[in-house]
Amino acid sequence: MPRGVPRTTLPGMTNIPPPAEELRILDWELRQLESRRTQLLQRRAWLLGVLRAAGPAGPPPRPTGPPAPDAAPPSVQNVLLALGGALLTIAAIAFTVVSWGHLGIGGRSAVLGAVTLAALGTPAFLLRRSLRSTAEAVAGLGLALTVLDAYALRYLALPDVSAFGYAAATSAVLAAVWSGYGLLLRGLRLPLPFAIVAAQLPLILWAGAAHADTYVMTAALLVTAAFDTALALWAGIRSVRAAATAGACVLGLWGAASAGWLSVQASAPGGAARAGVLLLFAAGVALVAAWRAKGAEVTSGAAGACGLLVVGASGGMLRTALPAAWTVPAYLACGVALLAVVRTSLPWALRRGVLAASAAVQGLAVLWALPVAAIALLGPFGWGTRVWSGAPGDARDALLLELPLAYPLLAPLVLGAVAAVLAVTAGPLGESARRAARYGAPVLLWSAFVALPAALRLPYGAGVVAQLMATAALLAVAARAASAVPAVTASVLALGSSASVAFLSLATETATLTTLGVLTALHLAACVRPVRTGAPAPGTAALAACAASAAALALVCASGAAWGLRPEHIGLLSLTVPALAAAATARLGTHPLTPPVEIMAAVSGAVAVVLAAGDAPVLSLVLALCGVIASGTALRADRHAVGYAAGVLFVLASWVRLVSWEVSAPEAYTLPVTVPALLIGWLRRRRDPAVSSWTAYGPGLAVTLLPSLAAAWGDAHWQRPLLLGTAALALTLAGAHYRLRAPLVLGGAVLALDALHELAPYIVQVVDALPRWLPPALAGLLLLAVGATYEQRLRDARRFRNVLNRMH
Repeated sequence: MPRGVPRTTLPGMTNIPPPAEELRILDWELRQLESRRTQLLQRRAWLLGVLRAAGPAGPPPRPTGPPAPDAAPPSVQNVLLALGGALLTIAAIAFTVVSWGHLGIGGRSAVLGAVTLAALGTPAFLLRRSLRSTAEAVAGLGLALTVLDAYALRYLALPDVSAFGYAAATSAVLAAVWSGYGLLLRGLRLPLPFAIVAAQLPLILWAGAAHADTYVMTAALLVTAAFDTALALWAGIRSVRAAATAGACVLGLWGAASAGWLSVQASAPGGAARAGVLLLFAAGVALVAAWRAKGAEVTSGAAGACGLLVVGASGGMLRTALPAAWTVPAYLACGVALLAVVRTSLPWALRRGVLAASAAVQGLAVLWALPVAAIALLGPFGWGTRVWSGAPGDARDALLLELPLAYPLLAPLVLGAVAAVLAVTAGPLGESARRAARYGAPVLLWSAFVALPAALRLPYGAGVVAQLMATAALLAVAARAASAVPAVTASVLALGSSASVAFLSLATETATLTTLGVLTALHLAACVRPVRTGAPAPGTAALAACAASAAALALVCASGAAWGLRPEHIGLLSLTVPALAAAATARLGTHPLTPPVEIMAAVSGAVAVVLAAGDAPVLSLVLALCGVIASGTALRADRHAVGYAAGVLFVLASWVRLVSWEVSAPEAYTLPVTVPALLIGWLRRRRDPAVSSWTAYGPGLAVTLLPSLAAAWGDAHWQRPLLLGTAALALTLAGAHYRLRAPLVLGGAVLALDALHELAPYIVQVVDALPRWLPPALAGLLLLAVGATYEQRLRDARRFRNVLNRMH
């Protein structure tokens, strides 16, 4: 240890140095450790440099075996063969197209025929040598050369033959040749799938060559798809089945779509019958595929396609015998007829596919009819901008929107029919179908009933009564439902009907007051039903309570408007709703309806405040009354926290009143908050002395001190700064005496800033009188002093912090 550095105390010794001496020892040891760490890092950097300059310490171990190949031999071989075959094919094309004219007829035929025969015969020799990949590449070249041979023959000997006809014949010949070649050399994988691809073209090209109409072209597509389906079902080679399946799917979808389009576009029974025959042929192909396919999913999919095609055929023919407006009902009837398959003994996979097709048709019919129900439900909302402008002519005119169908009555008929089908046929289909019917059928029936008054052009009053009856029926269902989900469903539908009929009634004053009164009574009756075993879930009663509160608020506002009251007075009148709700919740106690009623009471109070916002004195009164209601709620043992909201409302009421009196002094706004806040903090610390003074007194003091300080800095007079400084001094002394951190810190900070504000003019005068060099010099001296006594200042700061921490 260097000279002058005292030794530390060894374990077991009792002579402990003073704290200042021990701190000096620890600082010295830390500096020694840092110096040693720096030396070690420098040594490490030097060693790394030496090692990099000298290279590795020894030669790396060499592998004993041959180097690992970059790529596996089979993959490299396949790539090389594929590239070689592609290059040879390109060369053959170039020879045929570019260099063909340099040879005579015999030379051309001899060269191309010889190369083709050689390319087709070589794979047999290669297969006997077990060179399968090479054989596949050469066979691919031979197949490409056969196409070039056909092109050369057309260019050389048959230039006047129709291109489509020649292409049809050529594709058929090539399909047959490639099939025979693939069957002869069974070791090759390419010829048979290529033959299947070529077999897709003859019938389609023949129809194009014959300038056939769309029906014949569609028949060609479907016949080719049937051929592919047969191969996909009965072929024994996997590659053939894959190629045939792809062709069947592509051409089958193409042909079915074309036949469906022809059926939809047909305007006479003859055209619809021809298209129907095509659709039934496609359905037969799909049925065979479903019957012979392996796998439940494939079977169900093919059976579903069969069902849709049968519906398309039968519905298209039925459509031409009915008016145009009955198109969707005609298809719907055919789709519903598919449900007869439920009673058959067919395999379940087949029945499931047909049932899915029927469900798809019914779903599309529902989507077609739903816009009418949606407009009937949402159209009355437009009366919100035409309040009490006069009753419309009938229920359809009351929607303020045009219905999308020429015969709107068909929409509720379709919805009702689908609902009936769901209710009747869901039994034999299992629990999932019964659940869907249990929830879907009521929704569809409600949609049909909503659309019915407008569809029938009932009188305006009858439409309103019908919607009220629907609401009453739904609420009754919700009240007597055996389980929660149907009850909630009925309640939600009742809310939709209530909102629609409430806006629908805005056409006349009498209808508005009557409807809102009936809705209030209905929802109130639904929510006061006691919750017991077997009764609906509390959620339904909560929805009814919310709806009753909203209807009551709307009724009070409408009554005020009918009496000719101004909006602010209507807002004052609407406070009866939260007052009654508060009284009801006090009676209910911990009942499940208490939270939703309280929420709607708060919403009603907010509406009253918004209505009264145009008149400051009335707004102040409304806020004060809201505070009274909140104070009454806060008296309950489980709602003491509402007292804070009551305090906020009272403060806002006083502020609004002060604004109306044009009071601009901030203390008038802040002192009414500070006094009760300090009182509450004092009571809290009295109950719990461990509460921090920041929690108890900080908010209340800051509410007045900070705005007053901001006002004092902009105040040209002396009264406010004097009073603020006096109050801050008193708070500082009180905080120091009672050892309270919040008054001490806040009071001291405000006192210092207030004094700085008062002394600022004199400081500016002194600074202006000083030489320019003196302020920087003084700042430098200050920094030097602080730096020289940094540790002492740090200890002082820690000591001051500890003193503050020991305060409350």
